[in-house]
Amino acid sequence: MSLRADAESVLKEYDSQDELRHLYLDHLAAHPDGMWKACTAGHLTASALVFDPERGQVLLTLHKKLRMWLQMGGHCEPEDATLAEAALREASEESGIEGLTLLPGGPVRLDRHPIPAPCHWHLDVQYAALAPPGSVEAISDESLDLRWFAYDEVPDLGDTSVARLTEATRIRAGV
Repeated sequence: MSLRADAESVLKEYDSQDELRHLYLDHLAAHPDGMWKACTAGHLTASALVFDPERGQVLLTLHKKLRMWLQMGGHCEPEDATLAEAALREASEESGIEGLTLLPGGPVRLDRHPIPAPCHWHLDVQYAALAPPGSVEAISDESLDLRWFAYDEVPDLGDTSVARLTEATRIRAGV
């Protein structure tokens, strides 16, 4: 199965956010290159919120270009077989944490947000990644900083999509 076919399957099985889910599926139907950064009409991305339920915290990156606290994530690569693999790869690369595992059940949320030209939209498929006990993060060259935040600190960081993702993750994980 191709990454595109996996994305279509994941989106068809996702049982929330129907309007946005259909927008993603329509985008893929209209754009053969809709999985890739080169698609200037927008493209799917994959991200994962790294969390530690023992500490009651999420790990966020201070994005180098956007200068905002965000979850780990980014563009799909040709070697990614699935959206879940892309999200896990991005989370591992950007957090420096080995042994992350995605919460079962597929994506936690979808988030469509504008980005600067030449592309116009990221259609983000958002997962949640469990940090193993005692894990140690390491900042990547894509970040200005990497920091753990208590769940209740996230809404004050300014990006509502990260707050919504944190809440959805907590509900899915039962924490």
